[in-house]
Amino acid sequence: MTLILAGDIGGTKTILRLVEEKDSQLLQVLHETRYPSRDFPDLVPLVERFVSEAGQKLQRKLTIEKACFAIAGPVVNDTSNLTNLAWVLDARRLEEELAIAKVTLINDFAAVGYGILGLDSDDVCTLQSVTPQSEAPIALLGAGTGLGQGFLIQNQDRYQVFPSEGGHADFAPRTELEFQLLQYLREKYDIQRISAERVVSGQGIVAIYQFLRDRQFAHESPEIAQVVRTWEGEMGRSEKTVDPAAEISKAALQKSDSLSEQTLKMFVEAYGAEAGNLAIKLLPYGGLYIAGGIAAKILPLMQDGTFVRTFTEKGRVSPLLEKVPVHIVMNSQVGLIGAAICASQL
Repeated sequence: MTLILAGDIGGTKTILRLVEEKDSQLLQVLHETRYPSRDFPDLVPLVERFVSEAGQKLQRKLTIEKACFAIAGPVVNDTSNLTNLAWVLDARRLEEELAIAKVTLINDFAAVGYGILGLDSDDVCTLQSVTPQSEAPIALLGAGTGLGQGFLIQNQDRYQVFPSEGGHADFAPRTELEFQLLQYLREKYDIQRISAERVVSGQGIVAIYQFLRDRQFAHESPEIAQVVRTWEGEMGRSEKTVDPAAEISKAALQKSDSLSEQTLKMFVEAYGAEAGNLAIKLLPYGGLYIAGGIAAKILPLMQDGTFVRTFTEKGRVSPLLEKVPVHIVMNSQVGLIGAAICASQL
């Protein structure tokens, strides 16, 4: 048996998982714990505490042979300066100080790419049911804090995950309303270029709401107005006391606020269109997976046909996208699953 350590490292929390492997198959999760990241000066003492606690629980001495840590931030040559945490991580240093033979660092969205390879049928919700083609590319995108994108290509007997910065490509308006949104965002941020991430993300939900509010497309409810204005007043702070995107989404799902409903309709349309743009470039007949923190939370709105309609509305090439399986990832621990799979391949 081989012991694998998988980690999901964020500025707020770090989740560590101990997994047992045999013959390249991940067998079971032995121990898992969540820690406040800022309680530790570095990853090393956090891992040491986790291993000690796991050893006490399992009543045996643990020798971890492989580890993969998914990082919420850029990773270059197995090193990372975390964006929202004063940690500087280097895989070679971690190998030495933790006495782990093989350690690698990957971006958290790359970990999601590995993770979809370990999902069960219950872990996904299918929006477009099509038989996947073997050996075809797999596409991945996910709106959350930003807009992650990536893809998987089969290399011999396994898939290789490739990151992408596609979320920073230009936002491509399709309707008169979206052209107005584009101009509004240019003026609001005093910039000429608007990326897809400015619209298809948590910040995008708030931006669409502000646009529809300021253009008076619908009446603003006092409850949502208070949340949004509190958030606007906290701009520039590292931590906010409210989450307007979540409140707007909740109101849209409950159909309790027409402005929020219009906001989410516009958001889902833009999300589907951007997913279609990615699919045109990759032709991911192995499947397109929608991850991130938003899609699963607004599932009824993703399932009402709007997303698939704008996904496939691509003129002459629309029939090509009708052949792409489209799934929403429902398992929130897909990144941890991916980190363990990546570690097993070291």
